[in-house]
Amino acid sequence: MMEQPVDIQIFGRTLRINCPEEKRAELNRAAKYLEKQLQELKERTKISNVEQLLFISALNICYDLNQEKAKFQNYTVSIDRGIQSLKDTVSRAISEHNTQTLQTNNIKKI
Repeated sequence: MMEQPVDIQIFGRTLRINCPEEKRAELNRAAKYLEKQLQELKERTKISNVEQLLFISALNICYDLNQEKAKFQNYTVSIDRGIQSLKDTVSRAISEHNTQTLQTNNIKKI
């Protein structure tokens, strides 16, 4: 996985970033996303200072990322609970089956 320099344009500035060939499409999507966020923020806030726009955009993106992480953690907990519930149900079913089998075997012996 050899990294090659890639030039990307974000908000009128060129950045040269080392990136593996197979990750270039993802890098370009990320750059386009950041460009869109910066443009929307600039229009919404009328802030023209690029550094300020970058910091605010970074904070907004981090906030969104943290929200998604929290959703994922809640989803994971919910899935874990569902799996445990299924395990409990299967264990009860096996236990009941074993109990019925023992009772049936005891009846046959009498």
